[in-house]
Amino acid sequence: MRVMTGDVIAIGPGKIDLLEAIEATKSISGAAKSMGMSYRRAWLLVDEINRTLSAPAVTTATGGARGGGTDLTETGRTVVALYRRIELRAMQACQADIDKLVALVQDACEP
Repeated sequence: MRVMTGDVIAIGPGKIDLLEAIEATKSISGAAKSMGMSYRRAWLLVDEINRTLSAPAVTTATGGARGGGTDLTETGRTVVALYRRIELRAMQACQADIDKLVALVQDACEP
């Protein structure tokens, strides 16, 4: 599922994965590394997420004794939870059709 705002994907599976990685690592750099993407790409995606939502999903702190850090805001945690709940409900609602589609794909791959 993707939520668009004009031509921009405001929220989609990759951005949700990034938000979850940020929550786990408390770092954009760590999240990027865990996903095999560049820090710059991750930072640009976070910026795009923050600009397209009504409130930022990610907050950052620089410097300090602990070296700063990154975390999800309440909005960010809500966006992830809503997305994952929608994804689960859609999967459950479509399970019969998904099974039929998978069966067709598997049949086409048999020798």
